[in-house]
Order: sequence, then C-alpha cells, then structure tokens
Amino acid sequence: MAYLLMFVTLLHLITLAMLFIATMEKSWWEWDGMQNSDLWYNCRLDNSTGTWLCASAKETEWLQAVQVLMVLSVVFSSVSFLVFLGQLFTMSKGGLFYFTGLCQIFAGLTTFSAALIYTLHNEEILQEKKLTSGHFGYCFILAWVCVPLLLCSGVIYIHLRKKE
Repeated sequence: MAYLLMFVTLLHLITLAMLFIATMEKSWWEWDGMQNSDLWYNCRLDNSTGTWLCASAKETEWLQAVQVLMVLSVVFSSVSFLVFLGQLFTMSKGGLFYFTGLCQIFAGLTTFSAALIYTLHNEEILQEKKLTSGHFGYCFILAWVCVPLLLCSGVIYIHLRKKE
C-alpha cells in the first residue's frame, strides 16, 4: 500500500509539472524553428542577436477559452494535491480520497477540453499565420499526454483508502 501511495503522489507531481510546462512554455505551434506560438505570446527568433522577440498573442474567443481551461486545470490539480496532503494527515483510517480524485478528474477534463479546442480551432486562434508550414509543438503534445494521466490518477485517488 505504501508503494501505491508513493506512486500516486509521484504521478500527481509529474502531471502537475507537465501541466504547468504546457501552460507556460512557448511551443503550442511551431514554424520551421524560427517562430512559435503559445497561449500567451507569438515569438520569432532574431538571427542577428540570437534572441527570441515576443509579442502578445492576438486575443480571440477560442484562445481565451484555451487559456482559461489550462489555468483551471493547473488550479484543480494544485488544489487536489494540497487537499490530498491535508487528507493524508487528518483523515480517519479507511477514508477515501473522493475530493482529491474528483479534482484530478476535473483537471483532466479541462485539459482535454483545452487541447480539443486548440486542435479544432487552431486556424481561428492563429489567424494571421500560415498553418501549412507549421506543426503542433511539444507543449500541445504535453497537454494531450496529461489527459489520460490526470484521469487515471483521479480514478486511483477515488479508490485509494487511507491505511495506517
């Protein structure tokens, strides 16, 4: 049982880190390694100085929806971890981690919704850019990888009983 507890805690921390990276890093859409776009900025590499020049992304309704859902996902997962730690020390023996599991499942569903919206509406989100020469970046892929991990950890939390 101790191994399961360590596994689910490690899984939670890994997914939380992946969610944070997917939300904050600059690679939801990439063009030829010289330009990229994320949820907050559009950036291009200046060859003469070797630095990234970034400007705020044009706010569209779809982009705002993805931003809100990804931030909500990070919040749900963070709250879930804090509640888990609190329940671990205060819950009576034999109790189930229902609230922790539900928060993780909500985090998975909000990440799923954000990634799905970005997938289906990337043309509207990246209006002025040519999509044919670009591809999805690693942060977008991280978001999709987080979905099953969050849902699985939520189910594990729901079935996890506190033992002493």
